Amino acid sequence: MGFFNQKRGLCLLVCLLLLSPASHAWNAAGHRQIAALAWEEMSEASRRKAADLLRQHPDYPRWRQRQQKNDPTGDPDYGVFLEASTWADEIRGDARFYGGRDTPTPRLPGFPDMRRHSEWHYRDAEGGVIDSSLKKLAADLGRGNRAAKIYALPWLIHLVGDIHQPLHCGGRNDRGGNQTMVIPPARSKHSAMTLHRYWDNLPGASRQHGKYLEAVLNDLRRLPPLSNAEPVGDVNRWYSESRALLAQQVYPPRRKISAAFHKHAETVAALRIRAAGQRLGRWLDRLL
Repeated sequence: MGFFNQKRGLCLLVCLLLLSPASHAWNAAGHRQIAALAWEEMSEASRRKAADLLRQHPDYPRWRQRQQKNDPTGDPDYGVFLEASTWADEIRGDARFYGGRDTPTPRLPGFPDMRRHSEWHYRDAEGGVIDSSLKKLAADLGRGNRAAKIYALPWLIHLVGDIHQPLHCGGRNDRGGNQTMVIPPARSKHSAMTLHRYWDNLPGASRQHGKYLEAVLNDLRRLPPLSNAEPVGDVNRWYSESRALLAQQVYPPRRKISAAFHKHAETVAALRIRAAGQRLGRWLDRLL
């Protein structure tokens, strides 16, 4: 009986590893935090231009509906900007889009294609093109036609967050931490998760909205700001920073994560989110 339980557990672990997406970065809360910090960094003119582009996106009605539900008294433009930040992950489960060798689906108006583009979210030894994708999207947002700008903006908002998650920029030959299992503090051995998921969840509960989101943002605002002299839109620098963190900051020394490592990881994640938000806002100011 023990053998069959062990075998079933092994099969379950293998299935979880196969199903664990290598391209998710930061949970929804993390991406909304980054978008909120970026909005604060942007000029009023850039905010208006971003809001105008998002209003013309095919999924604007969905974002607006969620904004009304999650923050009914808030600024609609700001709320929709935050909701759009998770779009690039959400299309992974959207039947309108396709991936891999799937049959192409009908294009939405103005879209260049309906691919899910999972390869845009990361770059490691096995592939991925997050850095070159960001540069192409920035060019489209800055100099493309209106349809290209509408398509590029939600992608850019999201991928600037992704490139600041270290495990989207490499790993230890484990698919960006998706094949390394860890046990977070205060959990039993039966609550193991992938290292990638552990880092994704460090920003906190995914459903952060309104006053709960604002409380987290207040903590992030207290972190040291970036220098005003830093180059704007330096994708190579952001990628290199994430790669450097992989060496000593991301992988715990043991499978069971200690309270000390967890506290350190939370600090690293907060600093990356703070930097991503400021950098995104400054870049959008220039591109828009």
